[in-house]
Parts: sequence; structure tokens; C-alpha cells
Amino acid sequence: MAATEIAVSALILGGVGTVFGVFIAFANRKLKVWEDPRIGEVEELLPGTNCGACGTPGCRAFAEGLVAAEQQPSGCTVMGPDDVDDVAAYLGVDAGEANKRVARLLCAGGADVAVQLATYNGHATCQAAAAVDGGGKGCNWGCLGLADCEVACDFNAIHMTPFGLPVVDQELCTACNDCVEVCPKDLFVLMPVEQQLLVQCRSLLEGDAAEELCEVACTGCGLCAKDAAEGVISMVDGLAVVDYERNEAATVAAIERCPTRAITWLDGPQFPESQRAARNFAV
Repeated sequence: MAATEIAVSALILGGVGTVFGVFIAFANRKLKVWEDPRIGEVEELLPGTNCGACGTPGCRAFAEGLVAAEQQPSGCTVMGPDDVDDVAAYLGVDAGEANKRVARLLCAGGADVAVQLATYNGHATCQAAAAVDGGGKGCNWGCLGLADCEVACDFNAIHMTPFGLPVVDQELCTACNDCVEVCPKDLFVLMPVEQQLLVQCRSLLEGDAAEELCEVACTGCGLCAKDAAEGVISMVDGLAVVDYERNEAATVAAIERCPTRAITWLDGPQFPESQRAARNFAV
């Protein structure tokens, strides 16, 4: 009797399994979404960093965009020129022209020129310091210099100076956005390298009140706005703001009368070697 019951149970289970197997096979055949096999091949050619600098969630999504002709190989800022050409050759498309973007810091107030009102001795990160009354720096909008950005950068493109100011290596920067996201003071922006006019300050204080806390603060004097082409620079809440839609009209004349050097004209990397030497910087 027991053997019969076991046999019946086995037949029932086998029958149920067979029915479900047939159902799953049928459903898979009818509902399967076809995927272009080139997507996987292209993904293998990509760096696999999933940094998001291309504007997609990761390399897989970028590969899908490439195969669908919605992206260009040059949109990957991590790959070198040869790798970009390999992807373009595989897909039989033009590599495109990369619009190089780099991270820029909206602060020049290192410890050599900015006042520190209090000493922070807690967990050594900018985010932790910012949570404790802003971090102790005199300028509440300034860089705290505890290197969250350097730690977050997976491409070794950010290094701190002895005065607690991050310097971005624009050759290594991939515009991955990690430094932008990690900075509690929102001091990093991603900009095309051809945008040369940059206000290196976010302080909303004006005049002597700003300069007393930082030698290179924007004092809101408005000279840059007067010297720039019409509409390129405007004063907003006492701070110079550049309209990058009018980048073609920007000239070096806008920085020549700035009394604190808060606004700069970039001919290459931000905080170049010559400027770092003048301020005793060393990376």
C-alpha cells in the first residue's frame, strides 16, 4: 500500500512538473524580448566603470544607446582614443567628437587665504564637518578641505594641496559627477573645458565682510560685470554669476579689475602650476 501511494505521488508531482514546464516554455517563447547580440559585445569593449559620465546609468545602458544609434562612442569619457575607435569600428559608425568636460571648484579659499574660526576634531570628512555648525570655516560657503572629493574620485583625478584645496587633473577627470555629489557645500560643477571664465567663490557676503573671511572672496563690487560683454556676467545677491550660454562673448577683460582674484580666466587646468607656486601650493 505504501509503495502504491509513493508511486501515485510521484506520478502526480511528475505530471504537475511537466505541465508547468510546458507552460513556462510556451510563455518564454511567446513573451521573450529579443535583444540585439551586439549590445553584449559592445559592453565588453567598454571600460566597465559604470561611472555615469556618459549620461546613462552605466556601461550596459550606454552600450544599448550605442547600438540604437542614440549615443556616440566618444560619449564615453573614460575610454582612450584607441578604445573609442575600436567601438566605432565594431559598430561601423563615426566615433564622434568628444565634448570634454571637467570638474571645476567654485572656491579658491584654501587655508592660506581663508579664516578658520574653529577647529573641527570629529570624523575627518567634509560631510561630517558640515553637519557640525558648517565645519568651523569662517566662510560658510567655502571648501572644508577634508578630501571627500579626493576619496570619491575613482580615477585619481583629485589631489589635495597642503592648504586643503582640491586640485583636479583635467587629463584624468572623466566628469563622472562623483565629486559633485559628495561635496556637502555644492562647490563642484562639471563644465566644458572651453568655458574659461570662472567665478571661484560662492559667498553671499559682500564688501569688507566677505574679504575679512577670505582674501579671494567675491566682494560683490561688480567690476567684472561692467568689464565683460553685455549679459555675460550679472550680479545676483552680491555674487558674480556667469551666463555660460554666452560663452563665445566672454573675454579675459572681465577678470582684470577684480580686486580679490575671485574670478579667473582658465587657459588650462584650474589652479595651474604657476598659480600654485605663487601661493606656495604643492600637490
